[in-house]
Order: sequence, then structure tokens, then C-alpha cells
Amino acid sequence: MILIVDDDKVIRLSLSMLLKRAGYETLTASDAAEALEAVRRHPFRLIVMDMNYSRNTSGEEGLELLRKVKIFQPEVPVILITAWGSIPLAVEGMKAGAFDFITKPWNNYFLLQRIETALKLSEAPLPSDERDADDFDRAGIIGESEGLMRVLDTVKRVAKTDAPILVTGETGTGKELIARAVHVNSRRCGGPLVTVNLGGISQSLFESEMFGHAKGAFTGATGSRKGRFELADTGTIFLDEIGDLDMSCQVKLLRVLQQHTFEALGDSTPRKTDIRVVCATNADLPAMVSQRRFREDLLYRINLITLHLPPLRERREDIPLLVRHFASMSGRRDAEFSSDAMTLLTRLPYYGNIRELKNIVERTILVSASDIITAADVERNLPQITVPDTVQTTPMTGMTLEDMERAAIQQALVATGGNLTQMASKLGITRQSLYRRMEKYGIKP
Repeated sequence: MILIVDDDKVIRLSLSMLLKRAGYETLTASDAAEALEAVRRHPFRLIVMDMNYSRNTSGEEGLELLRKVKIFQPEVPVILITAWGSIPLAVEGMKAGAFDFITKPWNNYFLLQRIETALKLSEAPLPSDERDADDFDRAGIIGESEGLMRVLDTVKRVAKTDAPILVTGETGTGKELIARAVHVNSRRCGGPLVTVNLGGISQSLFESEMFGHAKGAFTGATGSRKGRFELADTGTIFLDEIGDLDMSCQVKLLRVLQQHTFEALGDSTPRKTDIRVVCATNADLPAMVSQRRFREDLLYRINLITLHLPPLRERREDIPLLVRHFASMSGRRDAEFSSDAMTLLTRLPYYGNIRELKNIVERTILVSASDIITAADVERNLPQITVPDTVQTTPMTGMTLEDMERAAIQQALVATGGNLTQMASKLGITRQSLYRRMEKYGIKP
């Protein structure tokens, strides 16, 4: 049963009719008191509730009701109804435990879609038996570590829904593979998976790239062109490096995610989009929100589910599996890594994560004359570390992980002349992570 809470009789009636036509049983309440009484008496699968009531337009009554509902029925998903101008209030509701929010006037089709997603996500059991495991497509993801398996377990659970997903993690951890796993295990697997690197799209080209353009829309537009959202229709769009999107483009993206429509550049005809959105970033988006560099309402729109990929140094037990996989994919399939070579590979800090490990394995196999790869072979193909204090080249063997980390930062410092942005890029970490590590080791620019 679905509970509808709104002080407007017309809205209660229209929502009740819409949900009943879709096959849902409903109950309505006109105010907070009626809603609480209903929550005390009946178990609900989902609640749709307005944030504002005639006696109080600030939304505080709606927030208070939400908090009380979550006390009596903490697992029930709640979808909030609010006006476009009251989105900050809806964001507060998301913080208080709401599943999602819709704005007035809403699209009935997409409201039903959000309700279906909420119900599937809240009621889907976590796959655990062998049959479920065999049905899951890893999409090329290698590893059995506890941290990775937790991520994959969540992917199994949410892939069948249309819930928006935010994948976080350092550069090179495999965020795009997670997006692919979500897509191939979803009901949209027959549709396209469109990948967009938002960090590589300038502000001036954003609308043309994402929404397409009509012929003559701008100088040089000799023909019409489909945008990424149109190309991804019925499938999944993967928005990588979303933390690099500037504020003006964030507004345009939010509007599409909220309204599920867009207009091509130079064409005023609205076009519907039916897509599943997966975003990824190596940035600290909550910190960017506090710095007013990322919209809070957009963050809550894209991270209904957050999947954090651990760095390779936190899942070292997966390194031998990855090494054997990369070796088997090389041109020399007979090449094997000796135990001492494998020991060395499991000790490295891997600032570039899996991408860095792949490069080391491929480079070592390529230049080694023997089919048995030794630690010496690996060592010869590791980047040498320049330590400014001694002005000498120091190999990595015999060093602790902290020694390697300190030396790598010092090497990047020398190589970039102290440019922190270039240092972070060279090391494959964020500027914030670089600041923390430099402070830890007492390294000054």
C-alpha cells in the first residue's frame, strides 16, 4: 500500500487515481496528524508526501513529519513533493532520509518510474546463492578482496533498478568498469552505454555535445548532430569526471535530470530522454559543495546510490590476480612472474592504481627476454625516484611504503617545479590528497 499525504484534495485524488491505474493500492492523508496515525496503524511500501501545508509554508512541518515517519517505519521509501523554488528544502528532506523528490508540476510517467525504482531498490534482496552469482556479469572486473566484493554486491542489488549511481574513487581504480557492470546487468543492457568525459568538454561546447545541435545553430554547424543524451536513449549514460563540470553547466545538467527533457542547440522543440545515469569522480564533492563549487541539489540528484572503489593499495590481495590477467592479455602468453617478482609488485604504492599496475606488467613483459619474469626484471622497469636531498637515483627495493610515497612526492616536486596541480596529476591523486601527504611528510612546495 502507498500512502499519499497532501493538504490539497485535488492532488490527493489525482495521485490516488494515477497510482490505482498503475496497479497500486493507496491510502490518503490530508495533514501530518492523519499521516502519523496511518503510519502507526498500517505498514506501507512507499509514502508520497507534500512538504508544505496550508498552515505552514516554510516546509518545517513536512520535515518534522518525515523525521517521525522514519522513526515508525525507517525502511519505507519516501518521495517528497515540492515546488522548483523550494529545492533547498527538498535537499534537507534527502538529508533527513527521503528517497527522492519531485517538483510541481510533475510528469506522471516519470513519477511512476521513480516509484517503481524506489520499490525495487527497497525490496530487492541481496543476491547470495550460486545461481545469482553465476547470472552476474562482472564486465571484466578482476579481484576477490573484501572491499571490492562489497562494491559488487551493491551493484548486483541496484543494477536492476533505474536508481542514479555515483561512483567515487581515485584515478585508475576502474570506475568505468563499474558503470559497465551496472549497465550490462540492468534491464537496459540491450540499449547503448554512452560514456562522456565531462573534464574534456569546455563550457562553450557543453550544450552542443550533450544535447546536440540543429543545422545553422552556430557558425560551422553545416548539419544537425545528435547529442550524448539522445544517443543514450533507452540505455545508460556514464558521466565521468563530473566534479570538473562548471557551475553553469551543472544547472543545465540538473534541469535534464529533473525534467527528463532537453532541447538541442538551435531547436526549441523539447525532446524526452529515457536513460539511466551513472556518474563518477575522484573529487570530494561534499567539500566542493561547501566551497560553492558544486551544486548541492545536483549532488543529491546523482548520488542516490554511492559506490566507493577502494584504491589498489587497500586491496593488495587482488594484485596477483590482476598481474596474471594482464600477463595473459599480453602478446607473450607464456610469460610468468616469479614469486619474488610478485612480492615486489604487491609492495608498490600504486598512485595510479590498476592503470599503473597494468603499465608496469605490460612494459616488463615487453622488454624481458625470459619467460620467467624476476624481481630484477620488474625493478628495471620501475620509474627511478629522484630524491632531492641526496640528488641521486634510488631504486624502490628495500624501501617501506612510506619511503616510496615520500620519494615519489619529492620526485614529482622536482619534475614539475613545485606546480601542485601538475604534481597531483602526475601522482594520480587529488590536490587535497597531495596536500595531506605533503603535510604528513613535512614536504614544502
